[in-house]
Amino acid sequence: MPTLLNKKGLIKGKEVHFDDEYLHVKLEDGRIISTPMEWYKPLREASISELKNYKFICMNTGVEWESIDYYLNIESMLEHSLQEVA
Repeated sequence: MPTLLNKKGLIKGKEVHFDDEYLHVKLEDGRIISTPMEWYKPLREASISELKNYKFICMNTGVEWESIDYYLNIESMLEHSLQEVA
Protein backbone atom coordinates (compact mmCIF):
# COMPACT_ATOMS: atom_id res chain seq x y z
CA MET A 1 0.00 0.00 0.00
CA PRO A 2 1.46 3.40 -0.95
CA THR A 3 2.15 5.85 1.84
CA LEU A 4 1.80 9.60 1.94
CA LEU A 5 4.62 10.01 4.46
CA ASN A 6 8.34 10.00 3.81
CA LYS A 7 10.78 7.71 5.64
CA LYS A 8 10.91 10.07 8.64
CA GLY A 9 7.12 10.26 8.88
CA LEU A 10 6.83 13.86 7.68
CA ILE A 11 5.57 15.38 4.45
CA LYS A 12 7.94 18.29 3.82
CA GLY A 13 7.61 21.02 1.22
CA LYS A 14 10.41 22.36 -0.94
CA GLU A 15 8.75 24.83 -3.36
CA VAL A 16 5.37 26.50 -3.88
CA HIS A 17 3.97 27.50 -7.28
CA PHE A 18 0.64 28.85 -8.49
CA ASP A 19 -1.23 29.04 -11.74
CA ASP A 20 -4.72 30.26 -12.59
CA GLU A 21 -6.35 27.14 -11.18
CA TYR A 22 -4.00 25.29 -8.83
CA LEU A 23 -1.72 25.57 -5.84
CA HIS A 24 1.30 23.31 -6.42
CA VAL A 25 3.61 22.23 -3.59
CA LYS A 26 6.74 20.33 -4.55
CA LEU A 27 7.82 17.97 -1.78
CA GLU A 28 11.38 17.22 -0.72
CA ASP A 29 11.01 13.69 -2.12
CA GLY A 30 10.13 15.03 -5.59
CA ARG A 31 6.36 14.48 -5.53
CA ILE A 32 4.09 17.42 -6.36
CA ILE A 33 0.73 18.06 -4.72
CA SER A 34 -1.66 20.15 -6.81
CA THR A 35 -4.97 21.28 -5.37
CA PRO A 36 -7.56 23.74 -6.71
CA MET A 37 -7.07 27.34 -5.62
CA GLU A 38 -10.84 27.49 -5.05
CA TRP A 39 -10.29 25.44 -1.87
CA TYR A 40 -8.34 28.34 -0.31
CA LYS A 41 -10.40 31.53 -0.29
CA PRO A 42 -7.67 33.71 1.32
CA LEU A 43 -5.19 32.61 -1.35
CA ARG A 44 -7.70 33.18 -4.17
CA GLU A 45 -8.24 36.72 -2.96
CA ALA A 46 -4.52 37.50 -2.46
CA SER A 47 -2.42 39.44 -4.94
CA ILE A 48 0.37 37.75 -6.89
CA SER A 49 2.99 39.50 -4.75
CA GLU A 50 1.25 38.26 -1.58
CA LEU A 51 1.13 34.70 -2.95
CA LYS A 52 4.83 34.78 -3.75
CA ASN A 53 5.60 35.98 -0.22
CA TYR A 54 5.43 32.62 1.54
CA LYS A 55 7.74 30.69 3.83
CA PHE A 56 7.85 27.14 5.07
CA ILE A 57 7.14 26.62 8.76
CA CYS A 58 7.10 23.75 11.25
CA MET A 59 10.10 21.88 9.81
CA ASN A 60 8.77 22.48 6.25
CA THR A 61 5.48 20.69 6.96
CA GLY A 62 3.45 23.87 6.55
CA VAL A 63 3.35 27.05 4.49
CA GLU A 64 2.77 30.53 5.88
CA TRP A 65 1.63 33.67 4.07
CA GLU A 66 2.26 36.16 6.85
CA SER A 67 0.96 39.21 4.96
CA ILE A 68 -2.51 37.65 4.65
CA ASP A 69 -2.34 35.75 7.98
CA TYR A 70 -2.84 32.34 6.35
CA TYR A 71 -1.26 29.01 7.22
CA LEU A 72 -1.54 25.71 5.37
CA ASN A 73 -0.54 22.27 6.61
CA ILE A 74 0.84 20.34 3.62
CA GLU A 75 -0.51 17.01 4.85
CA SER A 76 -4.02 18.51 4.96
CA MET A 77 -3.73 19.16 1.21
CA LEU A 78 -3.30 15.44 0.66
CA GLU A 79 -6.10 14.49 3.03
CA HIS A 80 -8.50 16.92 1.37
CA SER A 81 -7.47 15.66 -2.08
CA LEU A 82 -8.18 12.08 -1.07
CA GLN A 83 -11.61 13.03 0.27
CA GLU A 84 -12.47 14.72 -3.02
CA VAL A 85 -11.54 11.56 -4.97
CA ALA A 86 -13.28 9.09 -2.64
